Amino acid sequence: DNTSVEYYCTIFCGMESPVKAGVIWTGSDDGLVQVTQDGGKNWNNVTKNIKDLPEWIQINSLDASPHDAATAYVAATMYKSDDNKPYLYKTNDYGKTWKKITKGIPDSAFTRVIREDPHRKGLLYAGTETGLYVSYDDGENWQSLQLNLPVVPITDLIIQKRDKDLVVATQGRAFWILDDLTVLHQMKDEVAKADVHLFKPEDAYRTVGGAAPLPPTAAVGQNPAAGVVVYYHLKTKTTDEVTLEFLDAAGKSIKKFTSKPKPEEGAPTPTIADDDGGFGRGGTPKVNTDAGLNRFVWDTRYADATKFPNLIMWAGSVTGPKAVPGNYQVRLTVGGKTLIENFEIKKDPRLATSTEDFAKQFDLLWRIRTKLSDTHEAILKIRDVRKQVDDVTKRIASQPNSKAVVEAGKSLNAKLTTIEEALYQTKNQSNQDPLNYPIRLNNKLAALGGSVSGSDNAPTDQAYQVYNDLASRIDSELKKLDDVLQAEVPAFNKGVKDLEIPAIIIKSPSDK
Repeated sequence: DNTSVEYYCTIFCGMESPVKAGVIWTGSDDGLVQVTQDGGKNWNNVTKNIKDLPEWIQINSLDASPHDAATAYVAATMYKSDDNKPYLYKTNDYGKTWKKITKGIPDSAFTRVIREDPHRKGLLYAGTETGLYVSYDDGENWQSLQLNLPVVPITDLIIQKRDKDLVVATQGRAFWILDDLTVLHQMKDEVAKADVHLFKPEDAYRTVGGAAPLPPTAAVGQNPAAGVVVYYHLKTKTTDEVTLEFLDAAGKSIKKFTSKPKPEEGAPTPTIADDDGGFGRGGTPKVNTDAGLNRFVWDTRYADATKFPNLIMWAGSVTGPKAVPGNYQVRLTVGGKTLIENFEIKKDPRLATSTEDFAKQFDLLWRIRTKLSDTHEAILKIRDVRKQVDDVTKRIASQPNSKAVVEAGKSLNAKLTTIEEALYQTKNQSNQDPLNYPIRLNNKLAALGGSVSGSDNAPTDQAYQVYNDLASRIDSELKKLDDVLQAEVPAFNKGVKDLEIPAIIIKSPSDK
């Protein structure tokens, strides 16, 4: 009856078939392997069918195939008898016949556990006394999957089916998670032979916050990357430019990354308390060109707002808005070859935020980002014009009849400086200066962006009101700038031209 079945399974390691009800496999510490196909009413001892199985071997784990009810895998150990060889077996006929599958695993690495991947038939993982192994051909050949795992006994394995993660239990070195099995699911011989291959990315979740870097001495686990993880394979290291471009569902470009990035305009922006909890984002990530498997993480953000050298803001940043949940594409280009794969960004399942709310949030953040770019581009223009005026007035100061032009230049630069100081706190020289000097319009706008993006919700009415007020005041300053540039710059240029100032002025010894 059911009670006896439950009791039986507490004594022995066992597993029920996930594809056929009533099929249960059990194994014992004394080498007994049995199977029932009727929920425990009748048991069949199949131990004798496992050729070369040592007597009194410990059946450490059993795995019922998630693809075929007749298939099961056994991991056994004999280390207690000073035999450290691996013992892995499989059957495809309910235990009538068995095959030993240990090729590629060292004789000194005795086996503790074996599991089949629920997403790909014949993809097996084995935990041994010294590490982790993988087989792509149903156990015919094994290879190391150690990666950054320490050399440690692997005592158990489980595959998290929904998120396609491999969870590893070790003896004394914590739990480990290989959090993207989609690459292994897609791994085939033709991938390694191809000059370039783009793997279909695993669907990502949009969440607030990110995976902050940890110091080497941290005694905690590293969180998965926050964003879309893209893997691509290059047969050989290439000197060609490699680009990764992220597109929306309609094929419109969102952001492009390259192996040969252009120098960014200005230094990285020091920020405090932005919505990622960071202190600067370290610039644009570079696309690798190395031979073998390469990894790139897109943080799901659109292009940043324009910045300028030595930009300092408090509680605000130039980071672009995050992509809303939906379907997207990634395009890999290298050596004239282009590959495209689709993926989805899913919303955090814990949130009740609607598609419309995500769209409203993105729309306001994009408006903030665009207005911030307009503001910073205006500041760049102001500084460029002012420098040119300074250069000209210094050069002509000693020339006859130059006084009127020099004074016009001073007046022009004073007006430009007044506009700049309304847009940006020019006294900021360090990250702490915003505590000493009032923040200006650009910082107020950036801080509003941090507030709107601080949670995945539609913007509040107050957020729209603040944006409209700030945008109106910024537009007023930009209008003043346009008036100055359209009226006074041509007048200054005319004054310089009327003086017929030579292109090269040779100074006399008395001018030094």
